[in-house]
Amino acid sequence: MALGELIFTLLGFCVILFCGVRLAHLLMMLSPKVWYPLPENFFTSKGKWAVITGGSDGIGKAYAQELARRGLNVVIISRTKEKLDGVAREIELKTEAKVRAIAADFTKDDIYRDIEENIEGLDIGLLVNNVGILPTQLPCILLETANLEEKINQVINCNVKTMVKMCHIVLPGMVERGRGIVLNVSSGIAKIPCPTYALYAASKAFVERFSQGLLAEYRSSGILIQSVSPFGVSTTMTGHPKPDLITFTAEEFVRNSLMYLKTGEQTYGSVRHSILGWVIQAIPTWVLRSEAFHQHFQEYVKRRVCS
Repeated sequence: MALGELIFTLLGFCVILFCGVRLAHLLMMLSPKVWYPLPENFFTSKGKWAVITGGSDGIGKAYAQELARRGLNVVIISRTKEKLDGVAREIELKTEAKVRAIAADFTKDDIYRDIEENIEGLDIGLLVNNVGILPTQLPCILLETANLEEKINQVINCNVKTMVKMCHIVLPGMVERGRGIVLNVSSGIAKIPCPTYALYAASKAFVERFSQGLLAEYRSSGILIQSVSPFGVSTTMTGHPKPDLITFTAEEFVRNSLMYLKTGEQTYGSVRHSILGWVIQAIPTWVLRSEAFHQHFQEYVKRRVCS
């Protein structure tokens, strides 16, 4: 066999193998309870408490409610004390969980000592780094962002620094006990160049890379670390779009995503979002960067938010 034929044969084999692995992974995700089963006491075996940032609304609130139902006490941290207290009362009425509410504005710098003092001594088994903000709800190019200097600081503080600082606070206890879970909420758009959401997408790409590195550092300590990268979830931040084939309610998304904790360092949280992620990543980069794509994407988001 000529060298050229051998190279093309090997290349074809590699492509077939890659597609086969992807297909097998997708089929396994269709039955997570079979392929990635979690024992009934899985969460409580990691500790007695879960800490959730951005826990007063949306995905964070849904994590707090679901983890409380699964036997964990929860610490919810967010900016608005009244909303936190309301969520705390709701969880305590519906479950047997204890709830601590800590008011903190994650766009600021001087909040972490108070958080650390309020959770000191707790047997924390699960940390959900969920809090995040968009610089603008509707997509726009960087220099057209209102109050850009302020938004840069807010996005980096909230989406990037908070995750690192919360890991710094919570990880030592997990390492000492030899158990724990860290879930870092990213976004599907972190997978691709995303003009008109460049700052937000870049901050979420940091979440994924940081999570991958952290897992490599602490896997041997018994710590499970995973980034969760949803696409459409109906929340206040996204303008509450109507749920559909690719848009989940926050509660649906959280229930789905928790089933995939054992699938690896990164998950989209659902089969539908996984398929969407694979399709989007197959689109040539030049298409994603084109002006026509920007315009169609902006129009799509505006329709979803304003409808």
